[in-house]
Amino acid sequence: MERVYRGRFATPGHDHAHCVADALASAETVCRARGARLTGQRRKVLEIIWKSHVPVGAYDILAVLSPDERPAAPPTVYRALEFLQAHGLVHKIESLKAFVGCQHPGEDHVGQFLICEQCGNTAEIEDPQITNAVWGRAAAAGFRIAEMILEVRGLCPVCQIDRNALDHPAHDHTTR
Repeated sequence: MERVYRGRFATPGHDHAHCVADALASAETVCRARGARLTGQRRKVLEIIWKSHVPVGAYDILAVLSPDERPAAPPTVYRALEFLQAHGLVHKIESLKAFVGCQHPGEDHVGQFLICEQCGNTAEIEDPQITNAVWGRAAAAGFRIAEMILEVRGLCPVCQIDRNALDHPAHDHTTR
């Protein structure tokens, strides 16, 4: 049976603390199963990424790392990001040079990303039919794919409502 993941954007009232806790627990499980070590620094970087549904850049991560700990240098953050990517815990949004947490850690998949142009929220979807279609078309063209990242831009549900409200303001029914 084929699996299709339906991306979801964070909505008002979203329990983000639960989201972050689940992501960190999943990361621990994936790393333990692979015999990899999720160090404190790697865990902190992953937590920073998961604290938002907006992709986070390496220097933004560096700026958030706790000042009372030993100051982190850019190579430290990049090494942590490389580890997290290698173990399928984060994805890099190439066009933004930023990172988001993987919705399906430990699973072999090609993520497709819906990126809101207004608020920056990003949802990961994964549809094997899309992946297979791209692989098939590439093979038919004699093209060998090295890496596949699909990014789609538009408006998330919340921003659609906001934009609709701006485009169609309520009529003033008060008498003058």
